[in-house]
Amino acid sequence: MKRIASKSSKRVNKGYVLGRARFAKISAIEGISLTPAMEADFREFERKGLSAEDRRRIIGKKYGSAR
Repeated sequence: MKRIASKSSKRVNKGYVLGRARFAKISAIEGISLTPAMEADFREFERKGLSAEDRRRIIGKKYGSAR
């Protein structure tokens, strides 16, 4: 059986990571901003070097609604 070659061997860009400052600028256009308490939380997350999973868990506990 003959193999079909792919059309392109170029690497596909899988995304782009935005920094906090750039994300804040984009969010401001949408009318979204962090409270001072939220900004302090994110600074603390960075200081502690928390993983994304740990950050989500803490944010959910603090700001999530009880269902």
